[in-house]
Amino acid sequence: MRRFLLAMIATLALAGAASALEPGEMLKDPALEARARALTKTLRCMVCQNESIDDSNAPLARDLRVLVRERVAAGDSDDEVREFLVARYGEFILLEPRFSVRTWLLWGAPLLVIVLGGLGVAFALHGKRTAPAPLSDEEQRRLDAILNENNKL
Repeated sequence: MRRFLLAMIATLALAGAASALEPGEMLKDPALEARARALTKTLRCMVCQNESIDDSNAPLARDLRVLVRERVAAGDSDDEVREFLVARYGEFILLEPRFSVRTWLLWGAPLLVIVLGGLGVAFALHGKRTAPAPLSDEEQRRLDAILNENNKL
């Protein structure tokens, strides 16, 4: 029974390390394979959308993994492979979008929200610190008259 439990624990521990990569897709050169794996972990599966092509079992993800390995084996640099895929599928294929004119709001929005929130809090606190202006003599006389009239009722 003890051996069975140990085998189950080992199986569950190794299950998290499994990926969608099939043995036939792997490159013979370990250095090129490591580059290809690093690249496929940064590319979005166009079917699953929030999963890298390295983790996805979708047929398109498999085709993209093969394509990345072909480009790496052909001598393309990592940037050339990314550019090729961006030209074909658009910026959406990158799991981490690059900073550009089209993505400045995406990258700057958190900072913008913090700055605007800070300004809002500053204005709200500043508005509470100011005391109301004192009443003029005429306003004070009218207020006293109204209060005296209400006290008589």
